[in-house]
Amino acid sequence: MRKEKKKKRSFAERVRLYQRGMGFWWKLSPQWVVAMTCTALLQAVTQYVTLWLSARFIDELARARRPEVLVQYAAAAALAGTGLAILSAICSRWSDWQRLNIQWAGFDRRFAQKLCEMDFSRADDPATRAAYDAIMQADNWNSWGFRNLLWRVPGIFTGFFRIVGASALCISLFTSHVREGGRFAWIDHPLTLPALLAVVLACTLVILWCSRRSMEMMSGFSEDSMMGNRLFAHYGRPPEGSDRGMDVRTYRQDEFIPAKMLSVCLLFSSTGGWATAAKGKLGLMEAAKGALSQSFTGIAYLFVCLKAWAGAFGIGAVTQYVGAITNFAGGLAQMMTAAAELSVNEPYLEKALAFLDMPNEMYQGSLSVEKRRDRNYEVEFRNVSFRYPGSEAWALKNVNFKFRIGQRLAVVGENGSGKTTFIKLLCRLYDPTEGQILLNGIDIRKYDYDQYKDIFSVVFQDFQLLGLPVGQNVAAGIEVDEPAATDCLQKARLGDWLAKQPKGLGTYLYHDFEEGGVNISGGEAQKIAIARALYKNAAFIILDEPTAALDPIAEAEVYAGFDTLIEDRTAIYISHRLSSCRFCDAIAVFDAGKIVQQGTHESLLEEEGKYAALWNAQAQYYT
Repeated sequence: MRKEKKKKRSFAERVRLYQRGMGFWWKLSPQWVVAMTCTALLQAVTQYVTLWLSARFIDELARARRPEVLVQYAAAAALAGTGLAILSAICSRWSDWQRLNIQWAGFDRRFAQKLCEMDFSRADDPATRAAYDAIMQADNWNSWGFRNLLWRVPGIFTGFFRIVGASALCISLFTSHVREGGRFAWIDHPLTLPALLAVVLACTLVILWCSRRSMEMMSGFSEDSMMGNRLFAHYGRPPEGSDRGMDVRTYRQDEFIPAKMLSVCLLFSSTGGWATAAKGKLGLMEAAKGALSQSFTGIAYLFVCLKAWAGAFGIGAVTQYVGAITNFAGGLAQMMTAAAELSVNEPYLEKALAFLDMPNEMYQGSLSVEKRRDRNYEVEFRNVSFRYPGSEAWALKNVNFKFRIGQRLAVVGENGSGKTTFIKLLCRLYDPTEGQILLNGIDIRKYDYDQYKDIFSVVFQDFQLLGLPVGQNVAAGIEVDEPAATDCLQKARLGDWLAKQPKGLGTYLYHDFEEGGVNISGGEAQKIAIARALYKNAAFIILDEPTAALDPIAEAEVYAGFDTLIEDRTAIYISHRLSSCRFCDAIAVFDAGKIVQQGTHESLLEEEGKYAALWNAQAQYYT
């Protein structure tokens, strides 16, 4: 990270980076950008209109004291101040509302959308997960990345408008002249203004440098702080939920966790890195920045007072200039601080943009998948080999296999034999490294990707259910065909459970969003997942360990209703329980990335091969 911070970017590159960063938020909410700009402008205008009218009021009091003029100025100041303050408050409320709508849900949704849109092969890559985790941790630690723009860009806008307004009010400060021949005549010397501007520029540059160095030092604690956040997230709330609470109590992890928590607290203690830096260089930079800002203000005040003393303007103008200079200094400090943090934020923003820019490399295809009423599809693996990115080992090697619709295919083998890889390739989550997979004689890469995925329903071993009504879990959507969902649950042998629920398909799972939600067992969850696969009504249904969480009786019930469950679909089973193979038309035995045997249960038992060895190893415990 530190090397990235030292990367030199041209002005044009930095402008493009900020444009793209703000474009991210513009797409999520153009209204926030408009509201934020209007708020910054109105806040500056409100201050300066009131300041200008107040100066005129004081001038009138110091000179003619005309009642009608005083009333006019007082009324104008009250009306303008009130009206602008109301508009500013409305815009500020509008800006805050829009920002709240996008800073959490909009941000997270955009990155979640990117993960869903990218090729699964890339999303499944550990490097992608590491990049995503780094972005989220930096954001969680100090809003580095995109969210930093939400907080710092308004500071740039507000500071800019404050500086412009103050400069406009101070024009007459330099155009008014002192009395000729006085001892302060040097104030009107042609070099006085350039000298003052040089002081302003020098203070600005030094303040900017101090702000940047301060932010860089704070950013230097990013890795330690992000690690502290990770430790806190992992150890800070372990007793929550039954999945953690039982282990914590059984193994007395409550005695182990405080030691880990202490290491997190030390990062931010009075003896930690933060405090040490604050006592040293970090504190020095902050002090220097504040001192320079005040010194600049003092010099400006002195200049105003000397000119007033020399008769260049009256007391009202002094009020105007002093107020304007104060706001100029405040706007300058605000703008410099925001600019410095934005500069330090550039590497984080660049990483976040690079993640969103990750291209999809899988060929999407354009052919429509034929929607056959008879579901007459044939799938063929033709000399297919595959190895995962970054690996030298072949996960599959020279696989040749063909099966047709309506078959019940069991895929068996030891762990690491290639079963799951076989399914990933079939569903086109990955493309083969070598060879072809054909659907009705056509390479599956030529089919429209979304249409091809639609012909598969899959129950993965690590399937996920949401804390939503059971009907929506089955339908995988908000709209639910209730008769179809009920029928699928009955086929999955969960009809009796559903009948006992007072709210039926409207019964919430778990307690995430509904206090009256129900906790379900692993077997019940697996049946709901099977029902979801049936509800999709795809031509192929793939079940990865479909009865792993079921007791033997429930497993027997599922297999007893095998034909009713699958109907005319092609069913592919990945299973370690070889008893399921007896219900299948064909069995493919994988070993070391190859299909070493094919056949029926009976024919394979007659061979002296891998299947018979696996079967006998399990059967000995039941005979």
